[in-house]
Amino acid sequence: MRSEWTDARRIVVKIGSALLVGNGAGVLRSAWLDALCDDIAELRKSGKEVVLVSSGAIALGRTVLGLPKGPLKLEDSQASAAVGQIHLAHAYESAFRARGIAAAQVLLTLGDTEERRRYLNARSTISTLLKLGAVPVVNENDTVATNEIRYGDNDRLAARVASMMSADCLVLLSDVDGFYTAPPGSTPEATRLDEVAEITTEIELMAGDVGSELSRGGMVTKIEAAKIAVSAGANMVIASGKVLNPLSALASTGICTWFLAHSDPVTARKRWIGGTLEPRGVVVIDAGAAAALGLGKSLLPAGVTRIDGRFERGDAVAIRTLGGTEIGRGLVAYSHTDAAAIIGRKSGEIADKLGYLGRPELIHRDDMSLRKKSS
Repeated sequence: MRSEWTDARRIVVKIGSALLVGNGAGVLRSAWLDALCDDIAELRKSGKEVVLVSSGAIALGRTVLGLPKGPLKLEDSQASAAVGQIHLAHAYESAFRARGIAAAQVLLTLGDTEERRRYLNARSTISTLLKLGAVPVVNENDTVATNEIRYGDNDRLAARVASMMSADCLVLLSDVDGFYTAPPGSTPEATRLDEVAEITTEIELMAGDVGSELSRGGMVTKIEAAKIAVSAGANMVIASGKVLNPLSALASTGICTWFLAHSDPVTARKRWIGGTLEPRGVVVIDAGAAAALGLGKSLLPAGVTRIDGRFERGDAVAIRTLGGTEIGRGLVAYSHTDAAAIIGRKSGEIADKLGYLGRPELIHRDDMSLRKKSS
């Protein structure tokens, strides 16, 4: 068992439609889902947190609605997703409830993981669900998609969820057991790679469309997912989901392909905040707050003396001392108008000042990157 698996505390698992829905009848593979939930229950007992990203809604819904095989018009895809989501949510709820676990449905679009205000909301919701012991089941919100839906292609969404949640590991359960030098069966020389340390041009050229009818993402989208995941500090693994208990099989057999990250999720996230995002404003803090940040604390409104700029919730802001020295950057939890109303106040006063109960921190420590002190 590799350390990338045993050391992972937070794991995102992506499930393709071809695994969850039978190719022939288009019905849910209940026995397979039960076995997967057994795996997840065991992972949770060992102290790991699991987030699922599940395809399958459109594949289930189109069967219920009696739609023919082949590409669907946008409106038919959306209708199928609306019907299928109910079936999918019920299946997960029943399977996890039988194991004493609460399941939660989270519908996301790519915009929810890319716009910082929506990103913070989604991250906070999923984090809270994990703290409360639930298993979030994330689906792409296909019912409101504005461009053509290709069902089963949730690889990149799963990678963005892994990045957003600072996951240690992303598992792509597929109908193939790893990444091959060429599509399996296309040539006798096609071999599975055990490990990919760098995603080079050569690796990208090896990616071919080996998807099935219900899982059309193929290796191209899996390579794109790998780029997102490893840059966020998450190791990614492609493994077969065709067997029962696929996560147990991954751990015991090692038949898969690992894409290796070169930093941990916390380091990667803080590098993104501190070096990539352009600050929209400035938060000036007192000496006590600066000392608290140095000890790894979050920034509370009480320690802020002034704000400058026009920023919105989720925007990046610079954090400066009273002397004007920038000591870090962070994603702010309030707009500039709300922040101005609560600076210098205790967290318990936020609701009275704003009329709603917001987060106690102006900038949470997980959303902050501090500059290293010069020696």
